[in-house]
Amino acid sequence: MQLQLPIFPHSTKMVSDCLGVYEQEALVQYIINGLPAYTHKSDDLNEFRFITSNFIALGLCRKVDVQKAFHVSIDSVHRWYYKYLKEGRSGFFGNDGRKGYAHKLTGKRHERIQRKLDKGQSVLSIAKEEEVSEGAIRYAIRQGYFKKKIPPQ
Repeated sequence: MQLQLPIFPHSTKMVSDCLGVYEQEALVQYIINGLPAYTHKSDDLNEFRFITSNFIALGLCRKVDVQKAFHVSIDSVHRWYYKYLKEGRSGFFGNDGRKGYAHKLTGKRHERIQRKLDKGQSVLSIAKEEEVSEGAIRYAIRQGYFKKKIPPQ
């Protein structure tokens, strides 16, 4: 049996001994021991973060290899890698289902603000009384958390 050496295209930048990367026609191609392993668009950062974290987890390269090859900060590589370990692919691409809320507009305060809005009090005066930003109340109204009474004309 003949041993075949890995053959990498001329423009390949080596990330580690067995992992290379090159760009062709706005696609980034990853090669492991001469065989194509993964491809993504050159402007897709989430794909880049995911696949480099995957390669680190598989032991194909080290975090410092990614940092040096792609000129990114080591802190970013750490962050991506731990996100990959904790959440997997869905951490980079999945809908995490989070929905923001204003933590200051909950409970009793929420009820007081709604009562004041029902009475027709202005958002600015409510914000000053409740010591929250006017923007937070307006945002909550737009999102449907509060119902603002429309004054008669």
